[in-house]
This record gives sequence, structure tokens and C-alpha cells, in this order.
Amino acid sequence: MDKVVIVLMVTIPALVVAGLVWGPALASIVLSFTDWNGIGKIGDINFIGAENYDNVFNNYPPFPPAMEHNLIWLVVFFLGPTLLGIFLAVLLDKEIRGSRIYQSIFFLPVVLSLALIAFIWQLIYSRDQGLLNELFGTQTDWYGDPDVNLWAVLVAASWRHTGYIMLLYLAGLKSVDPALREAAAVDGSGEVRTFFQVVFPVMRPVNLVVLVITVVESLRAFDIVWVINKGRNGLELISALVTQNVIGEASRIGFGSALATIMILISTVYIVVYMIQVVRERR
Repeated sequence: MDKVVIVLMVTIPALVVAGLVWGPALASIVLSFTDWNGIGKIGDINFIGAENYDNVFNNYPPFPPAMEHNLIWLVVFFLGPTLLGIFLAVLLDKEIRGSRIYQSIFFLPVVLSLALIAFIWQLIYSRDQGLLNELFGTQTDWYGDPDVNLWAVLVAASWRHTGYIMLLYLAGLKSVDPALREAAAVDGSGEVRTFFQVVFPVMRPVNLVVLVITVVESLRAFDIVWVINKGRNGLELISALVTQNVIGEASRIGFGSALATIMILISTVYIVVYMIQVVRERR
């Protein structure tokens, strides 16, 4: 009976993941080598080799800025929310008065969708009645101006991501052996030196998780830019380009699948690095 339960507990989730994740992913890879537009029978699909990839890299003007914006998104997430999340986690780990309340406040944006966050920050960014323009006496269209809208969106997205990073590092700090800090204190090491030379290296598993999560979040950023302007006019992202081609008016399923496959490949590199590190640590 126990063996049956174990088999069911392993098989059912595996089938669900295969059907909802790996199945569509593999289908996207296959379709990326076709010119299918979503109309007609499957047997009518024409394979065109790597033509879609050639068009993506050489004949698709929105792709270079989308790659650049995703890279900027990644760098900002590392230099902004990640560092701020670590700082907040260190402060809250000291069990300051009201730390539970602060944790709830900082984590609250994490439970909100990025689409909802886009609407919330509209109250701050609105050109006519926004808080930011009222404070500085300006009339900037923060969501509409292609020169500033990417940075405005990054601030809103960072507001959400900071709480997530804070929670991960806070959990990591709680698991650090207090004896390590005590030994560092006996050796005369200050708090800053102890953190960077003792505590932070011990949290290597958390660091790897944060690395992968930040990369994946920067690649799959979609809903906030789609709500604002469909990923156009300065907010081009790879995920938005995939959606525009797959479900847009052109309905270029094959071309959109090629863009999706590029996203999968980039994400897989970091996931493989993470898995290799996990296996090494277990050994």
C-alpha cells in the first residue's frame, strides 16, 4: 500500500508538470522551426529550418532593444532590490521592535500581481494627478515617455521584488549557526566584516536561489509592461514580443515560438548552473 501511495505521489505531479510545462516548452521548440500561423491542420505545418531564428537576429528591429531592456532589468534587479532586500533582512534579523509588522509591510507587494502594481503606481506616475508630478511640479508622462518609462516601470517592479529577496535572505539568516557569529566576535571581527566574510558565504545556497530567481524574473517580466502599453514605445521585452507574435494580429506562431525558445535557452543556462551547484553540495 505504501509503495502505491509513493508511486502516485511521484507520478501524478510528474505528469502534471510534463503536461503543463515540458509539453508546451517542447512544442514551442518544435514550432520554432516552422512557419505555422495557427490556422489549418497540424499536417499542413511547413518546416523551414532556422529561418525564424535568422529573422529574429537579423530582420526584427524590436529584438535588440528587447534584449537590452531585459539585460537592464536584470542589472537593476541585482543592484537595487537584491541589495536592498539583503539590507532589510539584516536589519530585521536583529529582532528590532515591531519587526513582524515591518516584515508584513515589506512583503505585502509580493502577494500582488505585477499588473495590479502597474495600476497602483499609476497613482504616483499619472501626468495630471500623479503624486510625483505634484511633488516636483512637472508634467512628465512617466508611463508614456519612451525616455523614462522603462526606469519608472523598473522602480515599480523593484518595489515588489525587494520584499521577495528580503524574505529569502531573512530565512537564510535565521538558519545560520549562531556559533559562527560568536567565534567571529571573539576574534574581534565587527558586524560588517562578520557578515561579508562569515555569514554571507555560509548562505551560498540562498545566494544561488536568489541568482536564479532574479534572472528568471528579469526574463519573464511581462504583465506590468503589457498592461501599460503592450510592450511597445520604449518598453520592449522578449516576453512581450512573444505574446505580440503568438496571439497578436499577425499570429506568427512559429516566429513567436522562436522568441520563446530563446528565452527558454537563456533561463536554462542559469538553472543548469544552479542544479550543478546543488548536486556538488549534496555530494
